[in-house]
Amino acid sequence: QVQLVESGGGLVQAGGSLRLSCAASGRTFSSYAMGWFRQAPGKERELVAVIFWGGGTTYYVDSVKGRFTISRDKAKNTVSLQMNSLKPEDTAVYYCANRVPGASNYDYWGQGTQVTVSS
Repeated sequence: QVQLVESGGGLVQAGGSLRLSCAASGRTFSSYAMGWFRQAPGKERELVAVIFWGGGTTYYVDSVKGRFTISRDKAKNTVSLQMNSLKPEDTAVYYCANRVPGASNYDYWGQGTQVTVSS
């Protein structure tokens, strides 16, 4: 069983930065891609950034391009999201998720970490 644990959320003023981390554990951990999602109150969950585990290719939703950077450490089975120039609209619960090889969906999810950006 794979477990994902996020950390690094908090309260920050607009224009500030936060770094989220997600640690994956489990004897059978494997990944095709890991993603960061977020869900704001009253809104649907959205995909924010993805990193493909093998080659490191990344994808970002347009609203965070140029501000957020996703990275991974294959040796430690961790993925991070560096968030700069934060805006109040970035306020949400952020989740990391893992998509295993051969899967069409993200099947493993962390518990989420709150990010609040004040104006």
